Amino acid sequence: MTELGKILKIIRIKRGEILKTMSENLGVTASYLSAVENGKRPMPSEWLEKLEKEYSLDAETMVNLQNAADKLVKSIKLDINKASNEKRDAALVFARSFDSMDEKTANDIKKMLLKGE
Repeated sequence: MTELGKILKIIRIKRGEILKTMSENLGVTASYLSAVENGKRPMPSEWLEKLEKEYSLDAETMVNLQNAADKLVKSIKLDINKASNEKRDAALVFARSFDSMDEKTANDIKKMLLKGE
């Protein structure tokens, strides 16, 4: 079970729910929720809002949930269709440089972007 799966299971147990009940609350099958918990499928982004509302999650749990979900992301699709030329160029340069980027550069970019939040 993934870190995300463990968090989801803890949320369920605190409410005394079984997998089927949580899956119904999320609008998916129990097998789909199980696949998310086991890292076989990514967690849909809309689940964050559903989980927060349905289970009245605190900010710390939400951060932990998002971080755990982020660790399972294997690819990212970025729609740059409506982006400005500067944003489009930045995204393309980043994508082309990604495989050869060293850890320090990646960390510096991450820190810079997080300051803007």
